[in-house]
Amino acid sequence: MKLLNKHEIVELFERFRLRAPEPRGELHYTNSYTLLVAVILSAQATDRGVNLATGPLFAQVDNAQKMLDFGLENLKNAIKSIGLYHSKAAHIMATSEILVREYGGEVPNTLDALIKLPGVGRKTANVVLNIAFGHPTIAVDTHVFRVANRTGLADGKNVAEVESQLESRIPPIYKSHAHHWLILHGRYICKARSPLCGECIIESLCPSSLLRNCS
Repeated sequence: MKLLNKHEIVELFERFRLRAPEPRGELHYTNSYTLLVAVILSAQATDRGVNLATGPLFAQVDNAQKMLDFGLENLKNAIKSIGLYHSKAAHIMATSEILVREYGGEVPNTLDALIKLPGVGRKTANVVLNIAFGHPTIAVDTHVFRVANRTGLADGKNVAEVESQLESRIPPIYKSHAHHWLILHGRYICKARSPLCGECIIESLCPSSLLRNCS
């Protein structure tokens, strides 16, 4: 796969920026804690499904202490429509306990602290750092991984390789919004099956599309 050069990368993100200057994630949240909970729940689940469950939940529970008071069984009942809800509920309760005990109920704003919380991996931590705290992090999920490799933004065999390459190749001016643009592009245009190359605003830059080989 041909990697994009610096000028092509700038052109790619300029097209994204002109189309959506202020892209937003699709998970609903009210503060850094509810964002953290929503992202934990979103693993192997759709944002829409998570939002349906967290709407009523966040109306009652919007911080770590309230979650502990709410209790594990009530949480399980509230999120039972989401896949893997038993383990996710256990992780959220354990994380809430740590936040209350070690951070005064606040969500920490460093990668090292976040990835030590139960249910929080590097992707989840980077999403929280980016959205809640404005850090220019790049969270690599399946959409970002696919789009990055297809478009020539990166050429990585795993998430860590793609994240490292995106961090080094994306100009700083675009990093705050980069993962939102890439996620949304992968979700709605550069789909895993039958990508919509004819509707793609970066089609003329994309080596996969030029080769008619988006699979």
